[in-house]
Amino acid sequence: MFPNQIRGSGLAVAGAAQWTSNFLITITFPVLLASIGLPGAYGIYTVAAVISLFFVLRYVYETRGKELEQMEG
Repeated sequence: MFPNQIRGSGLAVAGAAQWTSNFLITITFPVLLASIGLPGAYGIYTVAAVISLFFVLRYVYETRGKELEQMEG
């Protein structure tokens, strides 16, 4: 969904954001497990996933059936 001119940079930023998110989950999971237990830890991550689903549905435009060149920045 990025224009060709900035596609590589966009992928790099997205990859860094995903790596950072995975790192934060790895660091926070043992702390949450010890403090609120397994159901609470999974509950927090589930709420975050549901919030991200609504965010994606609202702000990420449909790309099915479109060529890369048709995508707008």
